[in-house]
Amino acid sequence: MTRYRPNRRFLFLLCFFLAVCAITANFFIFLGLSGSDITSYVDRLPLPRFPRLWHSEETREGPYEPRDGHPISLLMAEANKRWQAYDDSRSMTFRQTVTKYRRKYGRHPPPGFTEWYKFARKKHVHNIDDFEQIMDDLRPFWAIDPGVIRNLAANMWRDDKQGVAGIHIRDHKVVKESNHSWRSETLITLIKKIAEYLPDMDIAMNRLDQPRVVVPWEDMQAHLAKELETRRTPPEALDEFTQEMTGLLNFTAKGDDGLEEDPGWYPAHGKQYLDTAKTACPPESHARNVDKSSRDAEATYKNRDGGVITNFNLSTDLCTVGPEIQDLHGFLYAGSSVIPTKRLVPIFGECKINVNSDILFPANMYWKHDERYDYDERADNLKWEEKKDSMIWRGVTSGGTQVKDNWHKMHRQRLVSIVNSTEMQDKAVRILTERPEQPGEYENLRQFRPAEFALNHTDIGFTGTMSCIPDCSFYDNVFTIKETAPFPKQFKQKLLVDVDGHSFSGRWHAFLESKSLGVKATIFREWHDSRLFAWRHFVPMDNRYDDIYTILTYFFGFGVSSDQRLAGVSNANDDAYIPKHDAEGRRLANQGREWAKKVLRRDDIEIYMYRLLLEYARIIDDNRDRIGYAGDGSELDKYDGVTDAKGIPH
Repeated sequence: MTRYRPNRRFLFLLCFFLAVCAITANFFIFLGLSGSDITSYVDRLPLPRFPRLWHSEETREGPYEPRDGHPISLLMAEANKRWQAYDDSRSMTFRQTVTKYRRKYGRHPPPGFTEWYKFARKKHVHNIDDFEQIMDDLRPFWAIDPGVIRNLAANMWRDDKQGVAGIHIRDHKVVKESNHSWRSETLITLIKKIAEYLPDMDIAMNRLDQPRVVVPWEDMQAHLAKELETRRTPPEALDEFTQEMTGLLNFTAKGDDGLEEDPGWYPAHGKQYLDTAKTACPPESHARNVDKSSRDAEATYKNRDGGVITNFNLSTDLCTVGPEIQDLHGFLYAGSSVIPTKRLVPIFGECKINVNSDILFPANMYWKHDERYDYDERADNLKWEEKKDSMIWRGVTSGGTQVKDNWHKMHRQRLVSIVNSTEMQDKAVRILTERPEQPGEYENLRQFRPAEFALNHTDIGFTGTMSCIPDCSFYDNVFTIKETAPFPKQFKQKLLVDVDGHSFSGRWHAFLESKSLGVKATIFREWHDSRLFAWRHFVPMDNRYDDIYTILTYFFGFGVSSDQRLAGVSNANDDAYIPKHDAEGRRLANQGREWAKKVLRRDDIEIYMYRLLLEYARIIDDNRDRIGYAGDGSELDKYDGVTDAKGIPH
């Protein structure tokens, strides 16, 4: 039978006729509409849908809504709310910035604040207000005489056995380095970027891996009370630093004239650090109050379901977790380079624990170009979906002084052991499993056998041994040494776990910048902590690692659902089932990556260091109570694009 096929001319005439009919119908419809009717009619017309424009504050996936009742899913939602409130509170103009500064700190901003503000804006600072770490670090020094601070900063380097370097700025230049180290050399390259804005000063820098200052709680409270008493905003404040003050390092003098302040260093190598650290804790804290139980402490930072971290800040607080981890972390159990002091001295350091009063600056590894720590996007060319469902870590046995009988108390060794399939063959751990009768709800399962799961989903091991006495031969029959894994290999895995070494880990920024997802366990604080939100930008992990399998099974999934079991499908852990949360992992990785590009740039390090040294310069100034920026910020209205009297930018 022959099929009818209309020719092109017929189709053209048909389309033309239909178009004329549509135009004629709409013409008569509009004739009967008033002006307001026309508007309402047009509003109802279907418009072509264009791709939604997304703001930098969001992911392309849109606002996060938990897909189930898993604690991690709920914690992600809570973290998003906290982060959004943080991001919405940013000052957008100089006027807003100085107003918020005075309201928060009870003082004028320091001299040179106007120039710093413009410097920060030119470098596209994301949050002009978030320099809380600087203010916390310097606050107690308002209780110390400026001349005493200058004396300590100028002379602490003199005893080279105490691990202190000196950096000296005169006439807007770094003119001298005392007691050289690679750390001070690297820091100088950063300071040179901003030295033109700085007054004369001496900077004492920690050359050691581990933090230094532990001021007893009662002494610190007295310092903080005195700082509160000194707060004022005099209208006649001068926006300039004092010139030619005494007490800075005299380059022509030999020193050792008995006039140097004693910083009070004492050796504590290889000793349990909590004995020293707990003196800086409140008397009622878990670290000092023997009547407080572990369960009470855990309730403040940890979910009883699955053990996941709910408060990352408290999970790294020795006053809260110290008694539980003092025998489980190398630095706490047998630190290798511990030379502390109980005196409040102005020493700059790359990291510290919550009980320390060192002055934090951005770690040299984040500033110094080193292929072991620098992120290179060319080495991270796989999409999330193409990466392996695996957690990877490589490192050496650093972390503390190791002997044959104590290595199992070191944090890195415990990490390698807890995911070793042979070690875990006959052991059980806790995870969360979906309730068969309530899909989307979870309960603890304490008899999960992780050996096979660890074999399939982790790649964690040592690349070498170090820090052993008399040598590391006792590891020969304990750990199999693995090949090194440069970043290109690590970035092929979805989860990148980061743990402490002797102190902080210099890989953290690269992990956050990557397309993989960072998992962090640490006791150390760094300059950037207030900018990073756990469960928004990274996954926090307990320093005991008792939540590691809860984390792994959440992102990678495990087992078969109750429906599948009824169909005859089974596995070695028949009671365990948790669906894979791959979309949540991808979201966290993307959010961490986007955020790192905004707040952890080398520009951000310059901005932070500039602000830190401005605030420090005021602390050491004899006239610190009478100097500062006293204006209302309106002189930068045009710079900020302000268009109304309230200081709101256009």
